[in-house]
Amino acid sequence: MLLDALMWTIGNWKTMQSAIERHLLMSGISLAIAFLIGVPLAIAITRSRIAAAIAINVVNSLRAIPSLAILAAALPVLGIGLWPSVIALVVLALPPILLNTYVGLREVDADILEAATGMGMTRGQILRRVQIPLAAPAMFAGMRTAAIQVISGAVLASFIGGGGLGDFVTAGIAIMDVPRLLAGAVPIALLALGVEAGLGLMERRFFGAADEGNRTTQ
Repeated sequence: MLLDALMWTIGNWKTMQSAIERHLLMSGISLAIAFLIGVPLAIAITRSRIAAAIAINVVNSLRAIPSLAILAAALPVLGIGLWPSVIALVVLALPPILLNTYVGLREVDADILEAATGMGMTRGQILRRVQIPLAAPAMFAGMRTAAIQVISGAVLASFIGGGGLGDFVTAGIAIMDVPRLLAGAVPIALLALGVEAGLGLMERRFFGAADEGNRTTQ
């Protein structure tokens, strides 16, 4: 079956290439929007425990909503196509980005913040020069989790005309064409595994080296 899927892919390479590009475009836009929403929101709620509790509860409730239900809810308002799919994927990507950023910022040692304040740093300087650099590993881990979830979840975009590799999966299921189904499912799995491995390598290279340096200094 995998050989049949490979032959189908080769025979329909232009269509396949377009689907891969669409899948990556949806995933990239969704992650960018989720990052632009999640990080500033996490920074804002660190200043208020009440706001943090509300935001975290709302975000956690989003996790309980199936992605397909979000797609269905977006359909009457936005119609079909790329942007309804992007919105559903943003909802999928937002929780790990927001929560990891919030936890990373909150776990910065209070003594470090007090020392920075004693040096005359403003709140903005402390955030930029102290909190965000120290919270960066947790923030990166949130982006890593979100990226995997978005790439995997983007398969559902085909249900509302979002395109991508999910088109092959849904079409393969609909007409019982296993090679077509695998032609969509296997690249999605490979993309998810590739992104996981790539981001994991980057995380170890940047933050693992920093941790090693800190241990050496100590």
